[in-house]
Amino acid sequence: MQQQETTGVLLLNLGGPESLDDVEPFLYNLFSDRQIIRLGPSFLQKPIARIIARRRAPKSRESYRKIGGGSPIGRITADQARALEQKLSNEGPFMVRVCMRYWKPFAKQAVSDMRDAGVSRIIALPLYPHYSIATTGSSFSDLLLTARTMAPELPVLEIRSWPDEPGYINCLAKRIQEGLTLFNGEGAEVVYSAHSLPKKFIDEGDPYVDETMMTIQSLEKITGQKGHLCFQSRSGPVEWVEPSTPDMLQKLAGKGCKNILMVPISFVSDHVETLYEIDMLYRDMARELGVRLESTRGLNDDPDFIEALANLVLARLK
Repeated sequence: MQQQETTGVLLLNLGGPESLDDVEPFLYNLFSDRQIIRLGPSFLQKPIARIIARRRAPKSRESYRKIGGGSPIGRITADQARALEQKLSNEGPFMVRVCMRYWKPFAKQAVSDMRDAGVSRIIALPLYPHYSIATTGSSFSDLLLTARTMAPELPVLEIRSWPDEPGYINCLAKRIQEGLTLFNGEGAEVVYSAHSLPKKFIDEGDPYVDETMMTIQSLEKITGQKGHLCFQSRSGPVEWVEPSTPDMLQKLAGKGCKNILMVPISFVSDHVETLYEIDMLYRDMARELGVRLESTRGLNDDPDFIEALANLVLARLK
């Protein structure tokens, strides 16, 4: 009886500093990526990245200190990988691992593990539901280059994006319906906060905003609740997509809104953008404006979300 070949699955994510000492090298890795930010001529990219990382590290470290001294994204993504491997085990032999873009485990480690385990192919599953050159595009480029160098015999099958995957939409819809009950029957505005992106990417054809709107439209069909889209986590002197999350809070408060349910729509696990920016920074900002702000729970390793990821893998194999 012939043994079934093992399929490797890599969960792609940005990664995050695991301790306060990791913050500056993490920022250096991020700003060294010329695919998402061009810092002068290419030979100056890394020296400039080092200067920027050094300048930004103190403020960034303070954010991570407030959420426990580091990002939980590595631990949560590892939990997602274990749960997905268990879920897929009913369908045949699968090996699921984590592959981060700007922190450990990097693509080199992930591909090495896959090659040494003798997998027959790799499925690259980005944990960014909406495609952008700055997230999925950069992660794919890094992984494919690494795989071609280290394991050229291994085919890599990409899952490009999944803005309206039914299981993902149902998970988010449940989170919204659950979140609205926090207001005890009072009305609340639903605000979708996505990670921001330089406007020039959209002008050059990046589908990120369009795909985010696809998710929102799918959600509205289920929840019957209209929402507002805004963008958080901008940094640097470039033009960013609008409106920003702080601007949206001020606009709604100015219209007399008293309750906001914030849905972190482009984040599928808790990290600094949800635990600090939304749950602390924006909540305090809303309170000062006379608004109560609550946020939906992260999807993390929720069994329904893991099932959605499994469906994506199985559909790609077909």
